[in-house]
Amino acid sequence: MQQYEIVIVLTPLLSTEVAAEAIAKYSKVLTDNGAEIIQEDNWGLKKLAYPIQKKTTGYYHLTEFKAPGEVINKLEVELRRDERVLRFLTIALDKHAVAYNEKKRSGAFNKKPAAKAEESK
Repeated sequence: MQQYEIVIVLTPLLSTEVAAEAIAKYSKVLTDNGAEIIQEDNWGLKKLAYPIQKKTTGYYHLTEFKAPGEVINKLEVELRRDERVLRFLTIALDKHAVAYNEKKRSGAFNKKPAAKAEESK
């Protein structure tokens, strides 16, 4: 199974609960079709780089998962049909991106090097 990341941008007109329901719906589509969700990260309401449908903000949500290739088509069809979704982007991760995400999840980038930690004392 290939590892993927998907970023979904939902319309800002939704309440937080409705946005969470929409994300849960897409997570269920993934798991029902044999995908394994590795990590979900809700970025919340953010400013868009450019207006989309006269909206300047959107709810961002990132999901990292492992899935067979045919699941992606099913998920993207569901996303295209939903009026609450402004944009989405699905990316197939290579081995370097997978290694980077594993380090990021383990907190390797949040730790200070030992030399800098001693200097600050």
